[in-house]
Amino acid sequence: MSEGPAAGFVRVRLDLGYDGADFSGWAKQRSRRTVQGELESAIATVLRLPDPVELTVAGRTDAGVHARGQVAHVDLPAEVWERESGKLRRRLAGRLPWDVRVWGVAEAPPGFDARFSAVWRRYAYRIGDHPGGVDPLLRGHVLWHDRPVDVDLMNEAAALMLGEHDFAAYCKKREGATTIRTLLDLSWERGADGLAVATVRADAFCHNMVRALVGAMILVGDGHRPVGFPAEVLAGRERHSAVNVVRPHGLTLEEVGYPADELLAARSREARNMRTLPGCL
Repeated sequence: MSEGPAAGFVRVRLDLGYDGADFSGWAKQRSRRTVQGELESAIATVLRLPDPVELTVAGRTDAGVHARGQVAHVDLPAEVWERESGKLRRRLAGRLPWDVRVWGVAEAPPGFDARFSAVWRRYAYRIGDHPGGVDPLLRGHVLWHDRPVDVDLMNEAAALMLGEHDFAAYCKKREGATTIRTLLDLSWERGADGLAVATVRADAFCHNMVRALVGAMILVGDGHRPVGFPAEVLAGRERHSAVNVVRPHGLTLEEVGYPADELLAARSREARNMRTLPGCL
């Protein structure tokens, strides 16, 4: 896999956001509406490109998951970029549907890869536990839980999960893919609006990981399980029947972090290597 654009091409970074409600996730699928499909079609159309483009994204979100701070890159012919760079964002604003927006378009620094150069991704999951339900204006972005949750208990449970672990118990397994991740932040806060909001930040996430972690935390928050339960599930490395993968609409990709420009290429190479835990072969 090439770490940079081919000769005669320029790598372009896109910063974007979308409401995931009407998308079948990020990844392009035949006969289904996806974020990648909409963006690639719009880019090829506004630039009048003879060949399709292919986007690489920092985090492949599932169906129904939203994003505020998603990052992608696309390699464009240098002559097209030189001619159109100053107009591309405005043209995309006119071409794209209203539930996906491109906020930034810029030539990427050398070594940049939207996926492999990232050092962390930060998600938020929003829960409303008011007995009357969720504000109708927020219902597409907030999960309603019909019992009150204790954020202090959930924070106690979350503290036991931090660090590098095999998160197989919280991931949908994929052939040949590691489930070892470094969980950098998992914390809960009760906002002024009454919502319980989880901040989840890791170097990377495996499939369903955030939503399964939230599902385990809710069991602690509403009193169904003790504080140590999520960590016990983690240590078991197998899915637990009590842990539900919560619905996608409460989840938003908020931000992607990258190292300094001079470290981008090294980070990209490091991230492509299969990870193992110390002592594991």
